[in-house]
Amino acid sequence: MINVFGEARPHCAYLFANKRGNRMKVLIHDGLGIWLCARRLHQGKFHWAEIWRGSQIVLTSEQLQALVQGLPWRQLSAAGVITQV
Repeated sequence: MINVFGEARPHCAYLFANKRGNRMKVLIHDGLGIWLCARRLHQGKFHWAEIWRGSQIVLTSEQLQALVQGLPWRQLSAAGVITQV
């Protein structure tokens, strides 16, 4: 991670997914150390944007919560409500 992102920044999260998109690992720097969280969906897959693979993006806390739950986080409005597209 250090070779790719440089030094891990406090209060930031780094998300990684497998090729099938049904497993995710999240590294969270809480200011004291790094936490590792893992999540696997038994049905469906996480809604990743293919063009963002390997890139850095910034998510709101509502978008992050929707993403780790397997919801379509890109459809969140400014108020944090999922809209139909």
